[in-house]
Amino acid sequence: MAERGTTLNASPDLNRIVQPLLSWYGRAARVLPWRENPQPYRVWVSEIMLQQTRVEAVKPYYERFLSALPTVEALAGAPEELLLKLWEGLGYYNRVRNLQRAALVMKERYGGQVPASFEALLALPGFGEYTAGAVASIAFGIRVPAVDGNVLRVISRLTADRRDMKDAAVKRQITGAVREILPERAGDFNQSLMELGATVCLPNGAPLCLLCPLNGLCAAYRQGIAAELPVKTAKRPRAIEERTVFLLCTEDRVALRRRPAKGLLAGLWELPGVPGVFSPEGAEDQLREWGLSEFILQPLPKAKHIFTHREWHMTAYAVRVSRPFGEFVWATYRELLEEYALPSAFKSYADMLKDWISVDI
Repeated sequence: MAERGTTLNASPDLNRIVQPLLSWYGRAARVLPWRENPQPYRVWVSEIMLQQTRVEAVKPYYERFLSALPTVEALAGAPEELLLKLWEGLGYYNRVRNLQRAALVMKERYGGQVPASFEALLALPGFGEYTAGAVASIAFGIRVPAVDGNVLRVISRLTADRRDMKDAAVKRQITGAVREILPERAGDFNQSLMELGATVCLPNGAPLCLLCPLNGLCAAYRQGIAAELPVKTAKRPRAIEERTVFLLCTEDRVALRRRPAKGLLAGLWELPGVPGVFSPEGAEDQLREWGLSEFILQPLPKAKHIFTHREWHMTAYAVRVSRPFGEFVWATYRELLEEYALPSAFKSYADMLKDWISVDI
């Protein structure tokens, strides 16, 4: 019967992975804009963008963001509407708000520079241990670990660790183990672990073990259990929220409304909507509540958007009106593209706008 590891203590000496992994990284690392010029500000922006977002999706946003806001001071002074528009489509908008909050602290305390200290970084808004470790090691060469989900997965498989990788105590122990083996090239080593997890030691039971430079040192590969790891507690089912969305259109404008300052998608613009599933008759009643007496109503296809902990199931109607009304903001198509940040939850319906309003571009 194959031996099955249970904890990090059952692992081989992790020091043995350092040189093979660095050699592999030198050959196989993807060419990425933040790696080509690893200045502290550039590294920091990339790390925040890459949280819960795929590398390929981030690239165009990163280039656009750095072009518009090339320095800490530019970020600190950016109007909120510009900030949110640059982030539109990336989701998790608190990330960019914290990015600006941290930039303001850097401007006030550090002369508009990213501080070259793990402890100082950790004290900034939006910085957890991973982000502080990544920026400190990659941008400044400080010997601190940067342990994200990729690294946890790689280490759990290398050591055949069957403990729950979401357990805070387990993550602390693995972070400590990585800290003990960090070489002088700490930034490269942290990136090599992340790169291995992102491109070879893949999630969801699909590791490419035959391509892995560490398969000869991997306990899970040797025991035939790599696809079973890492162990994670089951996620709670997402809450489902039904919403009815209205595409309120004049000949050349669409109605927008700002969401509340707190809660989901706080402070962002939205297509007006109400909780629940409205029939055409119910939708007409809602429009009359908003003060409309004349309109043309047409049902639109249903849509779904998945957030981290909930799902929106959306019923929608396009509504043709003769003139702007109510307390909405009425935006042209150009203004929607250039000025107003509309969350990706509404993308399905925003993509239909060309069928309903004249396009001024």
